[in-house]
Amino acid sequence: MMMMRFSLIEHKPLHTCYCFVFLFLLSFSSSEAYDALDPNGNITIKWDVISWTADGYVAVVTINNFQQYRHISAPGWSLTWAWAGKEVIWNMKGAMTTEQGNCSRLFKGISLPHSCKKNPTLVDLLPNTPYNQKLPNCCKGGVLTSWTQDPTNSVASFQLTVGHAGTTNRTVRVPRNFTFHAPGLGYTCGPAKIVRPTMFISPDKRRVTQAIMTWNVTCTYSHFLAQKSTPTCCVSLSTFYNDTTVPCPTCSCACKHSNSTCVKTDTGKHASVECSNHMCPISVHWHLNLNNKNYWRVNVTISNLNYRMNYSDWNMVIQHPNFNNNLTQVFGLKYKLFTPLDDIHVAMVWGIKFYNNVLIEAGSVEFEVLFRKDNNSSLSLKKDWGFPQRIYFNGDHCVMPPPHAYPWLPNYA
Repeated sequence: MMMMRFSLIEHKPLHTCYCFVFLFLLSFSSSEAYDALDPNGNITIKWDVISWTADGYVAVVTINNFQQYRHISAPGWSLTWAWAGKEVIWNMKGAMTTEQGNCSRLFKGISLPHSCKKNPTLVDLLPNTPYNQKLPNCCKGGVLTSWTQDPTNSVASFQLTVGHAGTTNRTVRVPRNFTFHAPGLGYTCGPAKIVRPTMFISPDKRRVTQAIMTWNVTCTYSHFLAQKSTPTCCVSLSTFYNDTTVPCPTCSCACKHSNSTCVKTDTGKHASVECSNHMCPISVHWHLNLNNKNYWRVNVTISNLNYRMNYSDWNMVIQHPNFNNNLTQVFGLKYKLFTPLDDIHVAMVWGIKFYNNVLIEAGSVEFEVLFRKDNNSSLSLKKDWGFPQRIYFNGDHCVMPPPHAYPWLPNYA
């Protein structure tokens, strides 16, 4: 009896400990993909089975970028999953697999499947793809704009014929382990979930058809994964009341001595990134130009210090307390204000098509922001409200100077 009592006393704290660890891991995994600036943003993959074949089915897969400000830039997206059984892809339109795999063990005929891989990886086709291999919304080289900038170009689609699969709703097996890849790190995907079949409306809107079967996969941007990647952007500051320019923090993206591709501007034609103290391919300079009774005026310059890359359809997100109540104007760019949370005020800016929507290599884009003052506002230069709280370029967080380095007011004690 004494030994039994001792055993119970010893194991009770262990069970409590395991529960605590489990709850901690659960809360960590659920919050790592949360984005306070875009809490509802995600990549949604919709898989519609539209017809049956002799040994499988034909499906149309649609990728929707429902993120407010993150877009998928070149070289574009790729998508991977694991088949639940011995499925193969007979043929495709609008996309292709990067590897065919070994089909000779299962097929002895002349016509081999497009892919026999257990874990196929798919990529988008290029814009110059022949017309008979295209589908609507395909063939953009994997580039998807953000939902705010251009909803029509935030969608991709492709069609695939699947063999060695089920031929009824009960025998079809849903793929597993979906992975959405984009330049850099950052996306995690949940399991595929069977949902109500998609309804399709004909172009003349006179007939409605529906998919035989539909499942969705939701992929979200993970700050935990993104923190493992190297920063690509930094911010410098200056004002009208102080001659000192606060530069980007040293080694923001890399250190000069550790980057062999760094060269001076006079030999820039063979360089990747211009030599600097921060070694970032993108730098943002924020200059507080004017302050009077009714408004503040800010000049912003975005410089592309990458000699081998143009940034097409770029965007920048600025977090500042004065982006509220539509009291702001932006000159030279398109912009949109949104408030994802009550205490966060954000503006997204992007270029005007055929004017400044492409940030060319070794080039720059300039624009002005007008902060109109509210009579009841508590914002003042003494509290450094003339400067942004955070800046993101193409969804990547820009390294800011430390607060103690901000330009001081002339009478600052």
